[in-house]
Amino acid sequence: MTLKYHEILVAIDGSKAAELAFKKSVAIAARNNASLNLVSIIDTSFGSLEAYGREFADKATASAQELLEQYKKEAEIGGVHNVNIIVELGNAKAKIPGELAKRLNADLIVCGATGLSSAERIFLGSVSERIVRTAKVDVLVVRSEDTISE
Repeated sequence: MTLKYHEILVAIDGSKAAELAFKKSVAIAARNNASLNLVSIIDTSFGSLEAYGREFADKATASAQELLEQYKKEAEIGGVHNVNIIVELGNAKAKIPGELAKRLNADLIVCGATGLSSAERIFLGSVSERIVRTAKVDVLVVRSEDTISE
């Protein structure tokens, strides 16, 4: 068994915890000479596409793409040589630990701990919780100081 990571998937949603997860993933990727896959999923799991329309999805996709382009530049400055950007529509809870991790041959998933509000978390669970429970690879959940006090 190797202790080196080759394909790192980092979930980016624009939150402070995701930013910290990104920063940690850059350091890990640079140390391991690994590929870094920056992933943002535009959530359509609760009918947001039908409720808000295609224009909403297009704007959200463009915004995510712009954020990931900025992160890609930062990762390259941080010493990561292979950085990929993936923006897709769907359910992050299912796509990240399942389909995307498999497609990318990820051996590490990095994500932030923040997500849904407390009430939503009771009924639905957080994305990070779902990733930890269902991923078949190592998972690093990064906490911001805000989430530590919750």
